[in-house]
Amino acid sequence: MRSSQPSFPSMPFRSKRRRHLSRRRAAKGFSLVEMLVAVAIVGLLVGLVGPAALRQLQSSRITATEAQIAQLRAAIDIFEIDTGRLPTEQEGLNALLDPNLGIPGWNGPYLRDGKMPLDPWGNAYGYARADGGPRVISFGADGQPGGQGNDADIAG
Repeated sequence: MRSSQPSFPSMPFRSKRRRHLSRRRAAKGFSLVEMLVAVAIVGLLVGLVGPAALRQLQSSRITATEAQIAQLRAAIDIFEIDTGRLPTEQEGLNALLDPNLGIPGWNGPYLRDGKMPLDPWGNAYGYARADGGPRVISFGADGQPGGQGNDADIAG
């Protein structure tokens, strides 16, 4: 018995298993073009955002230095109230921490944790007596007196 429907020539259909395997193979990795596009996008982001982030970091270091100098100046003020004088240049900022200097009226240490902080660049703060008053100095990124830009001194 023959069916009344017309017969079609056999079409080259793939089996379900073959279609599944080819889809899995195609989804396995990225093409070279996709990788190059991703690298280009990351490069553009680093090129645009990187310099701004570095400027912000430098600005943060300067702000942190100014805050630490203000804390050191406050400690010097308390030292002066207790002892009736400012630290000499020979004693320096060490006078805020060292009870063995034998300073009459000393009631320290005048800094938190009894430790001298370093500036944000990892350098020690300097101390001078300018015009009779105390001066706390950070020598900037290079750690040397003077300089411009990142190497400029910050004093208070």
